[in-house]
Amino acid sequence: MKRKSQNTTSKIWPLLAVVMILAVWQTASGTGLISKFMLPSPLDVVKAFIQDFPLLMDNAKVTLLEAFIGLAMGILIGFLMAVLMDRFDKMYQAMYPLIVLTQTVPTVAIAPLLVLWFGYEMLPKVILIVIVTFFPITVSLLDGFRGADRDTISLMRSMGASKMQIFWFVKFPGSLSQFFASLRIAVSYAVVGAVISEWLGGFQGLGVYMTRVKKAFSFDKMFAVIFLISAISLLLMWAVNLLQKKCMPWEEKK
Repeated sequence: MKRKSQNTTSKIWPLLAVVMILAVWQTASGTGLISKFMLPSPLDVVKAFIQDFPLLMDNAKVTLLEAFIGLAMGILIGFLMAVLMDRFDKMYQAMYPLIVLTQTVPTVAIAPLLVLWFGYEMLPKVILIVIVTFFPITVSLLDGFRGADRDTISLMRSMGASKMQIFWFVKFPGSLSQFFASLRIAVSYAVVGAVISEWLGGFQGLGVYMTRVKKAFSFDKMFAVIFLISAISLLLMWAVNLLQKKCMPWEEKK
């Protein structure tokens, strides 16, 4: 009962903070303290969202498709890289610095090159999403594999377990917490990466829509897109939390 009360309280405070920020924002914009041209009020943003809702949904479908394809490929590549680097030390020594190096190049610097090389279709956007999502997956899984309990591994070996059995029964289950933590980061990166790539070229998507309304100085619609992107990212992170609870029911009992 006490835990439920604490959970309720922990949810109320963030909600109150958001309401307070929106109230200050509405007051500042509604009273003319800040020009609506520079900062449209929350009510104007809501009106713009309702007005352009069908168009926003059509563009969101494209962005989400790109994000999901890129995220799926990023997870697959990240998993394979983590398994191989855990299995072969030489590969770890050769590949890990290169993997880190891929994250030192700004995303906005890579995107124009991908558009130049692969055109304005979906492919360059998916590649960019893969680049930004596979890194947290790889590093977290690798840390999970390498952080497996040594005594348990020694016991498994003494019982004649193969390397594959040790991986599936010890290393992989032990790395699930790190995997889901990195997946929460990756899903938000996937959406943001898709939008960034759409800024620089494309025919549909939230990034393309955002570029168009910005050129038309419709900042209320631009804020509507920003809020939609944030809402999608939060919803995906919530879905990852739900998936984690389904895949790791033993964590709920702690």
